[in-house]
Amino acid sequence: MQKEVLLSSAYLAPVVYYTKLYAYEKAYIERYDHYMKQTYRNRCVIASANGPLALTIPTEKADEAKCLMKDVRISDHGNWRHTHWNAFVAAYRQSPFFDYYADEFHRFYEQKYEFLYDFNGELCAWVCEQLDIQPALCPTTDYVTEPQSVDDFRERIHPKRDVAEAVPDFFPHPYYQVFEEKQGFQPNLSIVDLLFNMGPEGLLVLRDSIRVAER
Repeated sequence: MQKEVLLSSAYLAPVVYYTKLYAYEKAYIERYDHYMKQTYRNRCVIASANGPLALTIPTEKADEAKCLMKDVRISDHGNWRHTHWNAFVAAYRQSPFFDYYADEFHRFYEQKYEFLYDFNGELCAWVCEQLDIQPALCPTTDYVTEPQSVDDFRERIHPKRDVAEAVPDFFPHPYYQVFEEKQGFQPNLSIVDLLFNMGPEGLLVLRDSIRVAER
């Protein structure tokens, strides 16, 4: 295993993404890939009372057919900030740690960010701080199709890929979830599910979600 990892930008990425931020000393976050919808770049999945709920950030339509991730602008369409915040409150107000993090988390939905990459990056840095994981987070400076010196998970962590096949060293460790009694444990949801349910102990869940043989 290399000491550095290459990841796509992601909106409150799933737990598997954060196991990489836990395991590696440095993480390069891709800025120069072509933006694609229906990925974690602008979508996260949380646990609602009715099952998994996908929350999507609307983006401005680019003038060019292929827009680089670094240039993707957030749209104000549909009052999405209010919608996402209300969804978090409804899903996690009964979780053990939501009130502890709510004020700081809410500020991301009060401030208007122009670019999706910047919004994702600041959220990611905040989550890492809360979980006490300390990777060096570095934006890429160009696009490399087949990088040689880093482990590349840009397209392996994807909502349409089977995570067990794409990331075989990820073994989701169960933890308390608000709706577990009704729905059973739901693995690999957005990192906020882990944060709001487990607080600082989420760090131990990340550690225990990596197969020992691959550490």
